Amino acid sequence: MATIRASCDTCGDVEFPTSEVNVHAPEDGGPGTYAFRCPRCSATVVRSAERPIMDLLIAAGVPSTTWRRPAELVERDGAVTVPFTHSDLLDFHALVSDDDALADALAGLVDVQPDDESAWDR
Repeated sequence: MATIRASCDTCGDVEFPTSEVNVHAPEDGGPGTYAFRCPRCSATVVRSAERPIMDLLIAAGVPSTTWRRPAELVERDGAVTVPFTHSDLLDFHALVSDDDALADALAGLVDVQPDDESAWDR
């Protein structure tokens, strides 16, 4: 059985058998993670890993699991996004602090009129 060397944030470099590591690889071939329990302090350590590192660990006998990235992450890959700013947060706070503005915004989302009280009970 191969021995893996990795770094624990508390203990520094540690060694352990491949059975003490788990690789979590996305189905789409992108970067993933590996996790191990430090043999010295027993802390669970999770590290990000590019595909070549994950492939080496798996080839050495490390158990692996695959997962599918949520559609929201896949859709965002090519999208141009604008960062959420402090000003955006202040605007949101003002909106949720104003009952009438919040009711109007929510009514637009569920397509009901703010004065239609029975619609809010659905």
